[in-house]
Amino acid sequence: MNEAAARDEICRVGRSLFDRGYVHATAGNISVRLVDGSFLITPTDACMGLLEPARIAHVAADGTQLSGDRASKTLALHRQIYGADADARCVIHTHSTHLVALTLKGVWRDTDIVPPITPYFVMKVGHVPLIPYHRPGDPAAAQIVAQTITAALAAGTPIRAVMLDRLGPNVWQDTPAAAMATLEELEETARLWLLTQPAPLSESQIDELRSTFGARW
Repeated sequence: MNEAAARDEICRVGRSLFDRGYVHATAGNISVRLVDGSFLITPTDACMGLLEPARIAHVAADGTQLSGDRASKTLALHRQIYGADADARCVIHTHSTHLVALTLKGVWRDTDIVPPITPYFVMKVGHVPLIPYHRPGDPAAAQIVAQTITAALAAGTPIRAVMLDRLGPNVWQDTPAAAMATLEELEETARLWLLTQPAPLSESQIDELRSTFGARW
């Protein structure tokens, strides 16, 4: 994806998330890693529903801003995610209601904020660990996220999302559309868990998803 297309896609995804209530006010941010190693990221305090392609921040690989409005304060976290997962091309952060509510009420486990209750959650999202609370933009949280990604890769169970306690999820994928789909599945699973708290899928059911669909659980 070239820079112009990436700028347009960031705006399209941001508007879609805003219109459907996954983000509100000026919460949330989206970034894309370009082929030259630089980044596009939504500006600080920008409304995701009103993004303009030309105003998206362009940041060099070393974090130096090249153009656009001032980059989001979560840039350090996004860069740590890209550094820890070579396959990540887009990162989305939101303050999705049911996911934040889940951390306030109490997650299932620190290593898995929700249990494997649906096949599509297992296939499309996978394990989502909880990252302890830090203030927004705290570099310490970014380091913990990077360490968590690295540990999951080493264990053979790579992750594509983490949940920041009281703040919201960070998800990453190879395209903005794929990252948005992962976020949607994660938020919907949190909503289902808060509403019903069903029994998880059995180990044999999860094994079938692994063997049939390559689920990473």
